[in-house]
Amino acid sequence: MLRENFNDLTYLVVVAREQSFTRAAAKLGVSQSALSHAIRGLEERLNTRLLTRTTRSVAATEAGEQLITSVEPMIIDIEKALQDLVANQGQPTGTLRITAGEHALSTTLWPLLKPFLLQYPDVKVELSVDNTLRDIVSGRFDAGVRLGEQVEKDMVAVRIGPDWSMAIVATDAYFAEHGMPKTPYELQNHNCINMRLPTLGGLYNWEFTKDGKEIRVKVEGQLVFNNLASRIDAALSGMGIACVPEDAVRQHIEAGRLRRVLQDWSEPFSGYYLYYPSRKQHTAAFTKLLEAVRYHG
Repeated sequence: MLRENFNDLTYLVVVAREQSFTRAAAKLGVSQSALSHAIRGLEERLNTRLLTRTTRSVAATEAGEQLITSVEPMIIDIEKALQDLVANQGQPTGTLRITAGEHALSTTLWPLLKPFLLQYPDVKVELSVDNTLRDIVSGRFDAGVRLGEQVEKDMVAVRIGPDWSMAIVATDAYFAEHGMPKTPYELQNHNCINMRLPTLGGLYNWEFTKDGKEIRVKVEGQLVFNNLASRIDAALSGMGIACVPEDAVRQHIEAGRLRRVLQDWSEPFSGYYLYYPSRKQHTAAFTKLLEAVRYHG
């Protein structure tokens, strides 16, 4: 009976977690009709309804959830054992799902992933760009990337990049017309390019630190964005002062397209960390990923 049901149990787990036959079929690489037929066959053999189907979603019944809770850890262990066996005989394999913000991905994670993927061509990586603080457990991600201070206490964190700082920048033309702020508080008299926070939806209060003193300044301006690239473009267009990661505008500063101010108020802070659940059992691919991204500076 085990041989008859094993694949169907795997299908059940994926359908329940994806809450969709369409998404599950795409993930499993089978047709939707074949997947539906397999689940119906499993239910008939067990004489138990395992999934509740509606026109919009799919959810496990109470019996289905009990079965999934029992078999999913075993399926994961079997997959890991098979991946480890392959890894011991050659290249690591498998799919890694990682969530990261746009700045973390472009400046830190992606430069590290490119040589990793070239070295291990049988490893697949799915990257989800999300500036919110995603729950990687409920989102079924293998790992996420955040600033060190944002990593939750029950997670394991591996530093993957150096300290960095925010930069207050605008064009020379803007400063010539509106003056150059000497203290963070003077920003309240300027046209500042604001950022909408992805989590609570409020506006970001610009943060400054000098000689151990921390202050936050509520700024105002004509523009509000929720992404980094638009804020930089607006600053380059002379539309105001932006507060952005220094490494994202370093080339513009060096080329004279932007001028940085209040640098003595922009002390470095902890950089990005890759984090994952402490109870996670590592696949060979994940272990190699940790080796590849770990910061040694």
